[in-house]
Amino acid sequence: MAREIPFFKPDISEAERAQIEEVLDLENLEKAEELEKAFCKKTGATYAISTNSGTSALHLSMCAMDLKRGDKIICSVNSFPSVPEVVRHFDAEPIFVDIDPDDFNIDLDAFERVLEENISKKLKGAVINHVAGQPTDLDRLYEIAKKYNIRIVEDASDAMGATYNGDPIGATGADITCFSFSPHMKNSVANAGMMLCEDDELYRRGMLLRNHAIESSGWDKYGNLEYIYDVVDIGWKYDISELDAAYALAQYRRLDNAIERRKKIAAMYDDALDGVKHVSIPVRKRDHIYQLYIIKIDRNRDGFARALKDRGIHCGLHYIPLHLMSYYKQKYSLRVNDFQTALQTYQQVLSLPIYNTMSDADVEYVCDMVKEVADKHI
Repeated sequence: MAREIPFFKPDISEAERAQIEEVLDLENLEKAEELEKAFCKKTGATYAISTNSGTSALHLSMCAMDLKRGDKIICSVNSFPSVPEVVRHFDAEPIFVDIDPDDFNIDLDAFERVLEENISKKLKGAVINHVAGQPTDLDRLYEIAKKYNIRIVEDASDAMGATYNGDPIGATGADITCFSFSPHMKNSVANAGMMLCEDDELYRRGMLLRNHAIESSGWDKYGNLEYIYDVVDIGWKYDISELDAAYALAQYRRLDNAIERRKKIAAMYDDALDGVKHVSIPVRKRDHIYQLYIIKIDRNRDGFARALKDRGIHCGLHYIPLHLMSYYKQKYSLRVNDFQTALQTYQQVLSLPIYNTMSDADVEYVCDMVKEVADKHI
């Protein structure tokens, strides 16, 4: 019988249980604030706003920027659907850009061309994601943003704990940076997100809108709203529960160890799979934390993935280009060949399991099965 290697498995230790027990015992109901402080300390960001998911953090960032109907936001066509989704919720328009064939991040040459073609008062900014945990070329990105006077929101869902030139992602120069604690799980153990920024006004609006735009003298330790309150804008329920915050806090405090383990696994994959026929290992251009380990299969990727699944190895696909999604294809009359690099990349990429609870034996089994499939692959 084939060994079973899931695509992802959460690492739950006594640290998570202890944090959650404190909340259940009503001993410490300030976990959300602790989580925010931990992010500021680790990243060097001035402000942090915890949210109930990474998507909420992105949506809240659009609220803080006061996005309106008809406004435009640029994003990579190789993004998770949450990116253009939060833009469309304002009846604003996402503008898709093709990708770099090596790191799968946004193609900055194409990004600048799109900016030149669309520069107007309606163009408010760009949401830039860091695919697999490898940041895009931020020096050039910020230079372009300054030239065209647009705001940059970084979707760092894959890049929590990542660095760029040694500096933590989160305060390297973006207007807003958003994180997710569950970027790859449909049914997460706990959901949490974070929005970081440096601007006083973005922070003020984010904090106001995070909980229905209610102004009052405050809440007590159990979350009871004070007697007199007012609603001063249109907000939403973005704030995180104390239980989710407790779990996320324990995970965040152990993040460095998780990243270190993933890097070791990636090195094992690199050593074993480099030169295997039909398989190309990831191109490392900058600091990389391997939230994902994305290989390329030169032909019949789906057949390769099915053969791995038959051997108990569950793989992922990051990402299906947004212009192939029915909604965006129909809404904006997009054609299959509109983004050639993203299309070709999509037809080849395959994400192997990588998470810090994988044993060396698990990794070796994956490598052995990839080699076995590659040897028979046609």
